Amino acid sequence: MSNTSFDLSGKAAIVTGGNGGIGLGIARGLAQAGANIVVAARNQQKTNSALEELHGLGVIAISVPTEVTDEGDVANMVRATMDEFGRVDILVNNAGMSIRKPPQDYTMEEFERVIDVNLNGTFLCSRDVYEPMKEAGGGKIINIGSMTSVFGSDWVVPYSASKGGVVQLTKSLAIAWAKDNIQVNAILPGWIHTDLTAPIKTDYAERYETIRSRIPHGRWGEPEEMGGCAVFLASTASDYVTGVSIPIDGGYVAF
Repeated sequence: MSNTSFDLSGKAAIVTGGNGGIGLGIARGLAQAGANIVVAARNQQKTNSALEELHGLGVIAISVPTEVTDEGDVANMVRATMDEFGRVDILVNNAGMSIRKPPQDYTMEEFERVIDVNLNGTFLCSRDVYEPMKEAGGGKIINIGSMTSVFGSDWVVPYSASKGGVVQLTKSLAIAWAKDNIQVNAILPGWIHTDLTAPIKTDYAERYETIRSRIPHGRWGEPEEMGGCAVFLASTASDYVTGVSIPIDGGYVAF
């Protein structure tokens, strides 16, 4: 297989939550493979920093402020991408959130908010890129799940439920849209150093070390280590791969 199978030059990729952490790590990988990037996120200061970095990789990168639970925002995200690039080749559903507490302490508002962002937002963004991808003859959707898509968790119950749902959504969309040449797959990050997980190291040091000791690689991962798998799933190299969920976790799930 030639390296051109992984070439994303001229492709347009939307990355929700692409201004930091895993999202930026993936956006960086896609840009290095040649894709132009739409950073769909809420924090404009972080987005400006991300755009500067992505521009430095020699691609076009634009910002579209987006709340993934808002139908109007998501429609605008797709419309802005089409206006700028005339195409939507790749969608990375990365935007997510979590609230850490014992399950009995969640309010319904907290529980529903996590589900709304992580699961409903993934569906909404996927639904709205369907038509432009279908009309173009195909596309790639990459959903970001979690190890909690596989395992339960005692302190992020709505997050675990939402990420389990992401895996089943991935399979269902893959089946529904295979006839349209749209491949839908998921990445399941392990324990990765991000803003979302930073409090674990500082506020829950014992748990942080317990997690590290269970990872066969002996360390937590870094956001940029998601990029290679994302490039594979976004490229023609994965045209016969759909409905799968790939752990990137240093062997945590296998242990």
